[in-house]
Amino acid sequence: MQRSLLAMAAMLATALPAALAAQIPTPADHFGFPMGAAGKLADWDDLSAYYEVLAHASDRVTVDTLGPTTMGRPFVMLTITSPANHARLDDLQRMQRQLADPRTVSGPGELERLLDEGRTIVMITHAIHSTEVGSAQSAARLAHHLASSTDERVREILDNVILLQIPSLNPDGTQWVNDFYNEHVGTEFEGRAPPWLYHFYIGHDNNRDWFTFYQKETQHTVRAQNDWHPQIVHDIHQMGGGGARIFFPPYIDPIEPNVDPGLVTAVNQLGAYMAAELTSQGKRGVVINAIYDGYHPGRAYMHYHGGARILSETASAQLATTVHIPRESVVGGREYEASEAAWNFPWPWRGGDWGLPDIVEYQYSGAMALLVNAAKNRRFWLENFYRVNERAVAGWESWPAAWVIPGGQENEVGVRSVLRTLTMGDVEVRRAEGDFSAGGVTYPAGSHVVVMRQPNAAFAQTMLTVQEYPDMREYPGGPPKRPYDVTAHTLPLLMGVEAAALEAEPEVALSDPIDVPVVEYRLPDALSGPNAPRVGLYKGYNEPMIAGWTRWMFDTHGMRYDSLHDARMRAGSLGDDYNVMIFQSQSDRSISRGNARGSLPERYTGGLGEDGRAAVREFVESGGRLVVMEEAADFAIGLFGLQVGDPTDGLSTTEFYVPGSILRVDLQPDPLSTGYDGSTAAWYWRSSRAFTVDDERVEVVGRYGEVNPVIAGWILGPERLAGQPALLRARVGRGEVILFGFQPNYRGQSIVTWPLLFNAISGERPIG
Repeated sequence: MQRSLLAMAAMLATALPAALAAQIPTPADHFGFPMGAAGKLADWDDLSAYYEVLAHASDRVTVDTLGPTTMGRPFVMLTITSPANHARLDDLQRMQRQLADPRTVSGPGELERLLDEGRTIVMITHAIHSTEVGSAQSAARLAHHLASSTDERVREILDNVILLQIPSLNPDGTQWVNDFYNEHVGTEFEGRAPPWLYHFYIGHDNNRDWFTFYQKETQHTVRAQNDWHPQIVHDIHQMGGGGARIFFPPYIDPIEPNVDPGLVTAVNQLGAYMAAELTSQGKRGVVINAIYDGYHPGRAYMHYHGGARILSETASAQLATTVHIPRESVVGGREYEASEAAWNFPWPWRGGDWGLPDIVEYQYSGAMALLVNAAKNRRFWLENFYRVNERAVAGWESWPAAWVIPGGQENEVGVRSVLRTLTMGDVEVRRAEGDFSAGGVTYPAGSHVVVMRQPNAAFAQTMLTVQEYPDMREYPGGPPKRPYDVTAHTLPLLMGVEAAALEAEPEVALSDPIDVPVVEYRLPDALSGPNAPRVGLYKGYNEPMIAGWTRWMFDTHGMRYDSLHDARMRAGSLGDDYNVMIFQSQSDRSISRGNARGSLPERYTGGLGEDGRAAVREFVESGGRLVVMEEAADFAIGLFGLQVGDPTDGLSTTEFYVPGSILRVDLQPDPLSTGYDGSTAAWYWRSSRAFTVDDERVEVVGRYGEVNPVIAGWILGPERLAGQPALLRARVGRGEVILFGFQPNYRGQSIVTWPLLFNAISGERPIG
């Protein structure tokens, strides 16, 4: 009798959750198709509505709106865990915050309690790059499975893990891309990406914003991370479709030197575990330790905050449309050959059909593998997290004792911007209550001090120190190993701020940690008021990201300007409406020809054409000012027949290579250089250039520094650039052209060169 009762109780225990699960709508119930169906994309409006349905139907799920997106849509986060964990969520969050700051843990006994009772905090983020469409769809599949499944593996995850799921890091772009795809399914344009940036300002660069925190979506995410301090952050992406089917860490070298060794090894083991799980399921084409490095903090915020950042990159199709890849077209990438089995790529994919069903399946399986590991190894993840933070509080031998940002600096915008990055990055920054001396220098009261014995000191160190990127070659004396992103991110240089490393903590009273400062971006007087120049910024249907960054910078400052599309440019009479016209870095071909005919609907093709080029020529010759940057210099040089070249043109990467570094530029006295004292730091990267000048109409206003101009990052062949012209002014007819060889507004970070751009816009009035 007793056995029968026990059996009945066991049956009811499994049957009741199963009955409840049956009441939770599946994605197919809600959308009319399963997530990952070929040729089908759910948009953000429907996806966000579905998450509300899940939260209403399942006691495992809550959904919160963290704030509005750039365009006003809801930016949401799901919290998924067991009902028991939900009931004590505040208590579990307090435990996590203690583990994040070992200074708050009273001793070994309390630490043991935290490790015994705490939960692994995992954040999974989806769909930051909106044309990588699988991630937004796999988010709904994963959320439903965790909300409804009675599988023992899922129960273990729910009991041991608190999942913070952000189903789209860019809801605006998710909506736009999916709308555009759905509009053109079944037409000749099926699978084409929209001809505009899929983040309103910065497009694909929205995952390069993870230390300046300019965009609303970044701010919402970082605040959630700072609230919860996750041990693991899994960022789900897609990559090119011609090689491996999915990438997991380990990352290739170099790893940024301020990432704790405990995090490096934790990332390595988790990524390898995920690869093993997918391979055991029969999924081919899994690669690790290839393609992606671990250097740039703009993509890896949690590496400096105690957490393991797991990037996955799944092969793409043509948005949601299946593609066929012939075997002979499958190619490899950095550190692997797609045609050969290797330790890091043991089961090659040999080509065939590949589409959204495959993408969603791989992404979903990778996320589940991560969650299984986080659950089974809960104690490891909590203790490793604590030890990483403990080492930071103790201080690394390679770190200074403190950093000081001296008070009284003239560049208030730069100073407050650096302080904003540090404090939003959860770094404790304090004010000196009196004058103090260190290293033979006296610093005034009000100087800001970062004492490095604190949990997030690694973030302060990588932001404030000067980067010396290693000289890495494919073979001795050979071409460089290309960094995945850039090689420098020294905020004091980029933002024109003095910061000094101290060998000992300053002997002065310090305030409590300051709050995040408000940065007030103000325009120069010449760009505001009724006499401000009338500015047009070119915005074709293949707008480069750096032009979007320029729109962001102008809007942030409250500057008046118009975005000029091709049709307005071709219409001519530009001088009737504008004094100044700006072309951000974009090739002459892209500006003049635009998207190819037949590649997109007609209204999105064609570029300026001859009519638009003639209109720009007439604008300048009649007295207008044209400001061109980097690649767009070629457009102006060709349009006006300027005798200006590039001394680095045609050089191999063995002879000359600057993958993204901070250089010194020496400036001549000129209205363009007003406010500068002889030189500045400037951003040089793949689209930058130097000039040669053989034209009486052209004046050299700035040159790259002599001998070796690099001051942070990496350069091969510095002699090819040293002393060469970097900033030019050309007189053309009654107007003028300003040519920037470097980027004056690199990702919103190069505040130190913003005044050069403002001077170029406001400068002396056109001759006409």
